[in-house]
Amino acid sequence: MNFITRRIRADVQAMHAYHVQNAKGLIKLDAMENPHRLPLELQARLGQRLAALALNRYPDGRLNELRDALKTYAQLPLGFDLMLGNGSDELISLLALACAVPPSAENDFTKPCVVAPVPGFVMYAMSAQLQGLDFVGVPLTADFELDRTAMLAAMALHQPAITYLAYPNNPTANLWDDAAIEAVVQTAAEQGGLVVIDEAYQPFAAKSYIDRLAQHRHVLLLRTLSKFGLAGIRLGYLMGPKDLIAQIDKVRPPYNISVLNCETALFALENKEAFEAQALDIRAQRAIIFEKVSRFTGVHAFPSQANMLLLRVPNAEKTFAGMVARGVLVKNVSKMHPLLANCLRLTVGTAEENSQMLAALEASL
Repeated sequence: MNFITRRIRADVQAMHAYHVQNAKGLIKLDAMENPHRLPLELQARLGQRLAALALNRYPDGRLNELRDALKTYAQLPLGFDLMLGNGSDELISLLALACAVPPSAENDFTKPCVVAPVPGFVMYAMSAQLQGLDFVGVPLTADFELDRTAMLAAMALHQPAITYLAYPNNPTANLWDDAAIEAVVQTAAEQGGLVVIDEAYQPFAAKSYIDRLAQHRHVLLLRTLSKFGLAGIRLGYLMGPKDLIAQIDKVRPPYNISVLNCETALFALENKEAFEAQALDIRAQRAIIFEKVSRFTGVHAFPSQANMLLLRVPNAEKTFAGMVARGVLVKNVSKMHPLLANCLRLTVGTAEENSQMLAALEASL
């Protein structure tokens, strides 16, 4: 028996690592990144600020200034607080860690559970597994709506510690019915579970849950600056009632946000108009792509509230390979879940990138 077999958890050995596609030499439209760089004048100013940082020191009170800036930006209600994460991925892991209550005679459950609609963000399931929680995926309807009946049945059966609702969802890019969401929120309140509304794509959506957050003591709102335009700095934030955030924050590693990431985020929030203009352009480009692909023979485009579009094509493998051969990388999600059969996910790029992507798509069908 070798060291790996003896010392690495069997479930970890059976897992697949998160795969990042090789985009070298390709137009990269596979990871929902903001395609716009900072304007040159802002690049120069940011460079000066970063160069002046004390890189020999651990992060300090400047992080509290970032937290305050994010509270203002998000319009966080009074009595609510937020914690920072190295991307929303870390916050998802910390939530699982904080809620991994071991079974005991005092608990009315045997093992904590996470429930989320599927197809959805893969980190909900992965983080649950790594922290020893069960994961239950509840299929969406055929048109990617939240299956209210199935969600409530799963919650009744499994009594989840955490229920995730991505708003909009990834990879389907849609917002779900408000009544279905509120039914899930109410059921979780009755069961004593948490609901996490994941708003990673909020800059591109018509609605947010932030206006309803103050109505609940068991709902958390998760956001990231990745889609805002700062995917490279890895900064997410989790918002909720102050006493609840204080408990989850106890499992956060010290100094998890670097001084470089902190200062970049502060700079971006001070210049949020530039990023808001980028988001406006992305929404406009999304509408153009949707209109054009809807005219392609054999292609069905699903409505989007994010910076991506989900398409169903006659043969996803063929079309994906053809687009790569023509210099464009998108995401083939057709094997993620049966509901996604022959589906591709396209990130909205710049006008020039989108033009090349549409040409490659049409030629690859």
